[in-house]
Amino acid sequence: MLTIQELTPIPNIPESKFKRIVIVGAGFAGIQLAQKLAKSDYQVILLDKNNYHQFQPLLYQVATAALSPSAVSFPLRRLFHKTENIVFRMAIVRKIDKEKKILETNLGHLNYDILVLSQGANTNFFGNKNIQTHAAPMKSTSEALYIRNKIISNYERAVNLKSVEDRRPIMNVVIVGGGATGVELAGAIAELRNHVFPKDYPQLSFENMRVILIEAGPSLLSGLSEGSRAKAKSYLGKLGVEVMLGTMVEDYDGLVVKLKDKEPIETITLLWAAGIKANSLLGIDSEQVAKNGRLIVDEFNRLINEDSIYVVGDQCEQKEEKYPHGHPQVAQVAIQQASNLAKNLKLDLQNKPWKPFQYRDLGSMATVGKKMAVVDLPFISFQGTFAWLVWLFVHLMAILGVKNKLLIFISWAWKYLAFDPSLRLLIRPKYVKPNKREWLLDQDDLE
Repeated sequence: MLTIQELTPIPNIPESKFKRIVIVGAGFAGIQLAQKLAKSDYQVILLDKNNYHQFQPLLYQVATAALSPSAVSFPLRRLFHKTENIVFRMAIVRKIDKEKKILETNLGHLNYDILVLSQGANTNFFGNKNIQTHAAPMKSTSEALYIRNKIISNYERAVNLKSVEDRRPIMNVVIVGGGATGVELAGAIAELRNHVFPKDYPQLSFENMRVILIEAGPSLLSGLSEGSRAKAKSYLGKLGVEVMLGTMVEDYDGLVVKLKDKEPIETITLLWAAGIKANSLLGIDSEQVAKNGRLIVDEFNRLINEDSIYVVGDQCEQKEEKYPHGHPQVAQVAIQQASNLAKNLKLDLQNKPWKPFQYRDLGSMATVGKKMAVVDLPFISFQGTFAWLVWLFVHLMAILGVKNKLLIFISWAWKYLAFDPSLRLLIRPKYVKPNKREWLLDQDDLE
């Protein structure tokens, strides 16, 4: 591999009289920071391995054929059409040279005055290589599409098998992780089984299809109130989801899920939503990394022992009195940290003192199915149809772009009226030749 000194600069980056801020990652934090710094006296270079922002809270609906990928993905270049001080490059950042203030990327090197890391987090398999190999995670649009194809192909395969015993492991779906993603995914798959698949595959008996949600802890949705946790479990029961609490997954070979002290489960579809781990890159010192892999920052989101590197969102560990182990890794924290950092960077131009970050918990929510959701706000908790409508409204308003909002609204309205999502298409990717893979495959596939 070439050293940073041997790499050429990334071409066509405009020269600027302003300080250069490089933002790595276009998730909730990176997008928020870039938007807040638009038309400011900074040059902002935004780097991401994709050329779109993906709205992760709705990826499970892509995975269950309720929404198209374009509805939850927004092109980054379109977002910054009218902001001359912001430049986007689709690049993979590999290494930091902190002394020279240089980033090494797959496109070349890039100098910075201020560096902001907002690379988020990825799936945590807790060191189990077999599970990592055979289970399907859901942290990106491409992974959600893979799950959609996997589920649909299972039933196209099962309908051609005579034996119920042969069909059972193909039809069963096991989800691991009782957080919002796992609960919402389990509920959506159960609704497909109950209302949609029997119409598509009348030759199959979907009484033989098990939807199983496994959680290692004592309850689902651990961040919510006791009443909301119990209600979510009750909703899943009504949908026919088998919930297994206090259950550890020990191994998975692609055919059988091994459980600690319980009977194994046969399935070729294990969906992994059990945890996340912060992303990182070369050039970070070991003392700057917490035991959980997150990067340690101060009250201004500045990486410890650094003057010009900041970390926001899931990637950082920032402690407050109320959060001695760091903030929860949720979108609201990322958005608020980015907003606060943007304000401080603007204050810096005016030589004014910075304001430390303080997290405001605006509440949590999760949807289980049609007219079934739970909402915890700082001052009230509620469940049922009204909670479901609130969940729909909040997520619709949070999505980027008027077109995306309209697409999602129409898709949700059709699903509510007809309960027949129209995206059950099995579009299998064509084999990509090795010499063409770099720009056509997700970076995870190249590692």
